[in-house]
Formats: sequence, structure tokens, C-alpha cells
Amino acid sequence: MDFKNKVVVITGASSGIGKACAEEFAKRGAHLVLAARQYVTLCEITADLETRYDIRAVAVQVDVSKEHDCEVLIKQALVTFDKIDILVNNAGLSMRALFNDLDLSVLKNLMDVNFWGTVYCTKYALPEILKTKGSIIGVSSIAGYRGLPGRTGYSASKFAMNGFMEALRTELLKTGVHVMVACPGFTASNIRVTALAKDGSSHGETSMEEGKMMTADEVAGRIVDGIAGRKRTLVMTGQGKLTVWINKLLPALADKLVFNHFTKEKNALIK
Repeated sequence: MDFKNKVVVITGASSGIGKACAEEFAKRGAHLVLAARQYVTLCEITADLETRYDIRAVAVQVDVSKEHDCEVLIKQALVTFDKIDILVNNAGLSMRALFNDLDLSVLKNLMDVNFWGTVYCTKYALPEILKTKGSIIGVSSIAGYRGLPGRTGYSASKFAMNGFMEALRTELLKTGVHVMVACPGFTASNIRVTALAKDGSSHGETSMEEGKMMTADEVAGRIVDGIAGRKRTLVMTGQGKLTVWINKLLPALADKLVFNHFTKEKNALIK
């Protein structure tokens, strides 16, 4: 697939996987509509990409948990470029707290961003993507296939995203629209630093060894290649693929293996 002059909307584009996706699409000649809450950072990113690559990019300040913001994002994309070829639903929050200790507002926040943000953006972009027979991408997680301890809200939001995307793919089966779910596994990014604690505050530090994980650039490359190949699902790591299969075939064993894995993280929540 030739991405030159394609119009790509990316949410959560100010850091991590979203920023890396913006770079990867720009390298391949796509024009960009970048969305995030951090508007100044977004403007710096768009200016940098336009300088280094022969593309156009626009920054839009968006809180994807707000339906109106998502509607404005899509309208801005159309005002600027008059079409949308690809929507990458990447914006997301994580968490780290046991459910017994958790303020329920944390779960609501996660669902609003991770699930409803995807729904809102997809709803407003879909009529345009139907015209271009383009792609809708959900950046999900292995936590969308297998619930993870200390991440009840995150797991629930990603399960919800996966179900939504699967149902949407089936609805659109005869339309020419491509729907892909990308599950990176653990990725070195700031998502664990910004993960919500039991009271909704930010942890401010990672609980895992970031150096042993995939980089955001690696993930972005695989996502863009997956779109080019119009893949259905991307589970990007061997550990992730093994987790999905063990959870299907031997769920009780999966419980034990996942439990043991998370007892080894820094300041483990379960012992």
C-alpha cells in the first residue's frame, strides 16, 4: 500500500506509540491530523514532521473522553484535507491498583478514554472512511484478551475495545473498509509512568523493566505495515501470542502464570 498523500488521523499523538506512528506515516508520505490534550507538544511535533518530510500536518487539541472534541477533530481533518483514509485510535490510559483499593472513578476514567474515545472518533470518521474504503485501527493490548491483575479497569476497557472493533469489522465486511486491532504487548513508553493509582493520581514511575520491552518505534512500524497488508489482528510478541493461546486452551494455567508474572514486578501488588 502506498501511503503517499493518504490522510491519517492519530489520537494520543503527543508521545509513545502515537508519536511514533506519526513519524512512521510521515516517512511514507502520509498527511497527518494529530490529536492529544498536549497542544503545545503536538504543535512542535507537527512542525518538526513538516520540516523533515514533504507532508502536511495539523495539530488538534482533543480530549477523546469528550464526544464533542472527537467530532471537532474529524471536522478539522475534513476542513484541512477534505478526506480521511485512516483513523488510528491510539489514545489511552493505564492503571495500577488492586480493585479492592480502587476508587471507582478510575475505572470510569479508563473506560471514557480507552473505550468511549475509540467509539466517538470512529463514529464521526466512519462516513468518510466508507467513502475512501480506508482503515480503522484500534491500538489495544494483550490485556484485551487476558485480564491482568492490578489492571481491572484497563483490561475491561481493552476487552470492550476489542469487542467493539470485532463487531464493527463484521458489520463492514462487504464495504471495503479495513478494521484492525493491534496488540503491542509491553512497550517502552510513558504509559506506566502516567498510569493511574488507586485514587486517580499518576504513579510517576514505571513498575517494569522498560529496557527489555519493544520500543514505540518498533510497534509503529508493525502497525503501519499491518495497515499496508490490511491485517485483521496484530499480536506483536511471542509472549503475547503464547498468553492468548494458553488463555484459550488452558485458562486455569493462564491464571497461575499471569499471577506469578505480576508478583515479579517492582513493588508488586500481589504476592
